[in-house]
Amino acid sequence: MEASHSVDAAHGAVQRLIDNVATVFRGKTDVVELALTSLLAGGHLLVEDVPGVGKTLLAKALALSLGLQFQRIQFTSDLLPADILGVSILDKTSGDFHFRPGPIFSHIVLADEINRTTPRTQSALLEAMSDGRVSIEQETRALPSPFLVIATQNPLESHGTYPLPDSQLDRFLMRVSVGYPARQIEREILLERGLGEPVDTLQAVIARDELLRLQAQVATVRCDPSLIDYLLNIVEATRTTARLAVGVSTRGALAYLRAARAYALLQGRAYVLPDDVRRLAVPLLAHRVSLGTGEAISGSSRLAAEALIDELVSRIEVPV
Repeated sequence: MEASHSVDAAHGAVQRLIDNVATVFRGKTDVVELALTSLLAGGHLLVEDVPGVGKTLLAKALALSLGLQFQRIQFTSDLLPADILGVSILDKTSGDFHFRPGPIFSHIVLADEINRTTPRTQSALLEAMSDGRVSIEQETRALPSPFLVIATQNPLESHGTYPLPDSQLDRFLMRVSVGYPARQIEREILLERGLGEPVDTLQAVIARDELLRLQAQVATVRCDPSLIDYLLNIVEATRTTARLAVGVSTRGALAYLRAARAYALLQGRAYVLPDDVRRLAVPLLAHRVSLGTGEAISGSSRLAAEALIDELVSRIEVPV
């Protein structure tokens, strides 16, 4: 009875978050759910889409709904690692150096247009995203908890972009696309939008301690051994097909399981279903694979990888 109450309480808290974010980020409940799944699983989120569809709005709405410290970093070609991590400043009075933290020392960091900066600056996020800490001037400094990076990027075909290296992509739990809103939703936005930004009026609906408890609760969600095998069958399919040059790593498999547990909790369950595993396959795996030579699918490499993952999953037997 206690466990059931705990799951119900978790579902209620998550639903409050979804409803609050949905008041300004409208008509995209599925995207909000995936973003919250990343947060509950302790992972990071990459949002790839054309400019102007609400990528930044989603990150800001989520941060305000959680009442957490939020920083936005606008990535440009001249951005330096020190602009992200921080730098030591000389105090002329004492003659000592004092560290001035950069924007990375926040609970939620929006790395806006991350693929518009150089690979050297992109790599400054690697340790932060994988270990929750940064090493600066031979000293390691812990980042606040919880810590979430929401990075946005324009399609790689856009002018002036630097593709994220595979090692950086692998640090993102999921990659999602927002897409254009439905016509009726967009019409309502045009009719209701005044001079101000509605997102600035959002209030926090859960506290930081409650969020930390939700993250800890993810580990208690049950996953039947048959579903572990189902998940591994999907992962192995990416490694054995000739249509992919690189399949999903063991780190990717671990992230897949953690995300499935988080998604189940978000849905109000203490156990994982096959549908959870299948639902997360594309957003969680497509950015962790590389297309094989001669794989010709029309459209961007992102769409090609997503279509291939979806095809592979459709061929795998679902456990009863």
